Amino acid sequence: MKSKKLLFRKYTIRETLMAYGFMAPAIILVAIFVLGPIIASISFAFTDYYLLKPNEIDYIGLENFKYIVEDDLVLKSFINTFKFVAMVIPLQVGTALGLALLVNKPNKFNSLFKVSFFAPVVMSLVVMSILWMVILNPESGILNSFLVKIGLPKQPFLTSATQAMPTIVVASAWQGAGYQMMIFLAGLKNIPANLYEAASIDGANKWKQFRFITLPSLRNTSVFVFITTLIGAFKLIVQPMVMTSGGPKNSTLTIVYYIYQTGVRYRNVGYASAIGLIFTIIVTIFILMQRRLLKEE
Repeated sequence: MKSKKLLFRKYTIRETLMAYGFMAPAIILVAIFVLGPIIASISFAFTDYYLLKPNEIDYIGLENFKYIVEDDLVLKSFINTFKFVAMVIPLQVGTALGLALLVNKPNKFNSLFKVSFFAPVVMSLVVMSILWMVILNPESGILNSFLVKIGLPKQPFLTSATQAMPTIVVASAWQGAGYQMMIFLAGLKNIPANLYEAASIDGANKWKQFRFITLPSLRNTSVFVFITTLIGAFKLIVQPMVMTSGGPKNSTLTIVYYIYQTGVRYRNVGYASAIGLIFTIIVTIFILMQRRLLKEE
């Protein structure tokens, strides 16, 4: 009873002010760089704000949203984004889990493997994209040279409307899988070894151990990895910007890249804010649906 009283004791004004003082820098930064832009973006979505005419902003109501419905590039960019999300999540999460299972086994080369698999994560996305452009060059790329040597024809990769998006998916999964691998590895380390020993004694093979012990034990970890990968996939912009400039034929134009083009390149901040608002609502709905499906509290 005494410990409860200590836990719920009233704080003095001095202690309260000191606590808020420590929180103040974080609150100010969040207000300036997170809440401020969000509020500004929502307000700009209902205006004709043009970046070169900041003093001539007029309220136009839902006109921007009406134009979104008629804009074919908005629909195209949304479709491309959902294609990327649908392809990259199973590939990246599956690769990360496979790598985690690989390095979780006792091996004297595990440290080298961990560094090698995690190295792409710390690379700049721009550098990584340029590296892949060199590797996938249709004429002088290393990969096409290898294909020719084994008797296969050269592939266009990033210059093909049908191959560009899958190529970016593979490059993105390769770059990001190392981060999820470390998270899965931490989850694997928390699984008691005696569960596997008991399963082996009962005659369970490796597949049954993986299915009935590993996967259920990694449920919470998998939910976290899925959510972070989903959010990161929806924010795709650097790879198509550097590797394909949204082409060919807008096949890699994602919604975030289109928002950037509209707001920065064409300086139509009001219309870009409207697209961004719609996009935010859709992503929020997806995340809430995912939480409900997985019964995540």
